[in-house]
Amino acid sequence: MTTIRLHNSKTRKKEDFLPIDAKNVRMYVCGPTVYDRAHLGNARPVLVFDVLYRLLRHEYGADHVTYVRNFTDVDDKINAEALRRQKAGAPGTLEDLIHERTEETIAWYHADMDAIGALRPNHEPRATAYIGQMIAMIEGLIAKDHAYAAEGHALFRVRSYAQYGALSGRSVDDMIAGARVEVAPFKEDPMDFVLWKPSSGEEPGWDSPWGKGRPGWHIECSAMSYELLGESFDIHGGGLDLQFPHHENELAQSSCAHPHGGFANIWMHNEMLQVEGKKMSKSLGNFFTVRDLLDKGVPGEVIRFVMLSTHYRKPIDWTDKKREDVEKTLARWHELTFDLDATDPNEFEPRKDFLDALKNDLNIHLALTILNSSISSNPQSLLDHARFLGLMNDTARAARKADTLSIASGSGPSAQFASLANRLDRLRKDALITMNFCEVDALKKSLQEAGIEVRMSKLGVELIAGPNLDRSKLEALL
Repeated sequence: MTTIRLHNSKTRKKEDFLPIDAKNVRMYVCGPTVYDRAHLGNARPVLVFDVLYRLLRHEYGADHVTYVRNFTDVDDKINAEALRRQKAGAPGTLEDLIHERTEETIAWYHADMDAIGALRPNHEPRATAYIGQMIAMIEGLIAKDHAYAAEGHALFRVRSYAQYGALSGRSVDDMIAGARVEVAPFKEDPMDFVLWKPSSGEEPGWDSPWGKGRPGWHIECSAMSYELLGESFDIHGGGLDLQFPHHENELAQSSCAHPHGGFANIWMHNEMLQVEGKKMSKSLGNFFTVRDLLDKGVPGEVIRFVMLSTHYRKPIDWTDKKREDVEKTLARWHELTFDLDATDPNEFEPRKDFLDALKNDLNIHLALTILNSSISSNPQSLLDHARFLGLMNDTARAARKADTLSIASGSGPSAQFASLANRLDRLRKDALITMNFCEVDALKKSLQEAGIEVRMSKLGVELIAGPNLDRSKLEALL
């Protein structure tokens, strides 16, 4: 059996994955701060580690893998949105509005990630449910002289941890010289970071030995991972933007709090997203959420396929061309496998070359290439391997079949298709006599622009709804 090999950000090399306990493989991935919809870049770590989760479940058994992804539900941006709503006249206390916002955003997140085929983790802890554990960890760090209290704050003493900077590959002095650090008179060192900070009267807060306040961002993940996975676990993942300072600070405080543990054995970071070759930003007008794409009719499995087509350690460029190509590929896959039943996942064993690609630092691009090459020879294999990657799941297949059956049965747009097919057939027959095909070509082009595949033969005209069917353009042709 081929060993899984993963690139460890901390050692900067690819390593054999040897779990601490093969009966309890553990992975922690930093989740969202729930103040708004997940943008497309937020989806990338979800999809990358979803495939890794599926691979680990296959290798070690679904009951022997624990996947934790948190929700940060205490944050200044959440507070600001709740305060904005309160000032706009929304009923309820600020605490009520904060709770309302986080519940709303978590529901959005679940719906959007479900739509792109991501499995739910085993645990989705919320930071607010672990405040007591965070306070206990901070108290332990202070007792060991790795942290100190000052003016209602608790701060981690960075220079007390000799290995600080090992994850991001830079020294403390270099970080001070080249990074933006918060300068505060109560800090012993500019690099010291907040474990606990005071809350004002209108902000949410909890009682602590340092006064009413709330945790710093970094301590949240350290406390939750310790409670759910222990002082040592196998994999810690997230976007490259979290490597410093978030993951660096997590590693430092967790190693000091639990010096006999190893915290995470392997660190994995996915690269960032671009849109048409540019960084996604609101100022450039190329910022959009997963829900924006879904509402525009882009199927969730198309988003998933495009996002998985680039190796996770390379920047991904989302383009309309890639989306269109993937829509065509998936339309063909569904057409080839329409009448097939998926093999029971418990009885399906992927091809060795396919698995070897995934085991080689999640080379999903190669796995998709192997998948594509098997289309004509074995549609059943295509279906089962696609489902292994989270594509062509039950929801996606049901949606495709519903569209196809509605056309075939005379419901939905079938009457419109029949009318247009008859019109095009009449125009074609007339053109064969007059030898003037202008009207035929014009209607055919309009149909194709509406996302309809046109097939003409001696038997007649057949119109097939494509994956990007534009209903409004279809209506305009009638």
